[in-house]
Amino acid sequence: MKVAYAAAVAAVACGGIALLQAPLAGDLHAVTQREDVVIIPPPDELRLATLGYDAAAVDYLWGKLLVEYGTHVHEKRPLDVPRYLDAILALEEDYRPLYQYVDTLLVYRPPRGTEDDARLARKYLVRGTEVRPYDHEVWMHYGQFVAFLAPSFLTSDAEKDKWREEGARALARAVELGGDADRSLSAASILSRYGDRDATVRHLRRAYALTEEPRIRESILAKLQAMEANAEKADAEQETKVFDAQRRRAPPFLKFSEFRPTGPYLDAAQCAGLDATTRVECATSWSDLWDRRKLSRGE
Repeated sequence: MKVAYAAAVAAVACGGIALLQAPLAGDLHAVTQREDVVIIPPPDELRLATLGYDAAAVDYLWGKLLVEYGTHVHEKRPLDVPRYLDAILALEEDYRPLYQYVDTLLVYRPPRGTEDDARLARKYLVRGTEVRPYDHEVWMHYGQFVAFLAPSFLTSDAEKDKWREEGARALARAVELGGDADRSLSAASILSRYGDRDATVRHLRRAYALTEEPRIRESILAKLQAMEANAEKADAEQETKVFDAQRRRAPPFLKFSEFRPTGPYLDAAQCAGLDATTRVECATSWSDLWDRRKLSRGE
């Protein structure tokens, strides 16, 4: 009797499992595919909640974002990345790691990147160039994303061309601030492709002056030669002499890569007053120096 009773109970249990297993599995699958609830207060409340430990909170949020991103990529589930990014920037607007990886976090988040993600990533990177205006790596990252990666997410050919050109200008700015001079040739190729010869030549001249690599200088001169810019080639060599003269005036302990971001040597006493805004010797950046020299020659 007991054996028959046990067998009946087991049969009922198996029948119940078979009956409920499929619906429960479907519900579980639907739950795991939904976005997580990100419990982060709004920016104003978040600043109060950290009790002044902003740096610690930023590090925690950044680490949490990276862990969650990896988990969601593995599980192919969407993640509210902007919620984390906005919280971090509310506490530390110039947080450098964010601007180095924001494009990857947005355009490669699951299930797949969209045109809106590319536009959002660009907004964050533009913000990075504004809060870190002299960080050549932020400018370089922004330029590379806008010139090479982001256009693949756009649908308008005209907008793709515009983004590539703007990216090339950002790369040129990065080189002026101390970035890899190899990128100057990529930027010049993009600018020349869209017919901006003056900008191409101007960038090559500056890049020539701001690098000490013989191989890169030879490539730049060859590029100028191919563009039949013989006068500009001579100007590039002259600007190199000006740059070298400026470097000799700088503290001797500064390396070449450290001197470039500091800009031209400036005598604060001699450059006081309103007329300093036009005098060549009072230029505050390399771009400003080249432009003032050009104006002084009446070009």
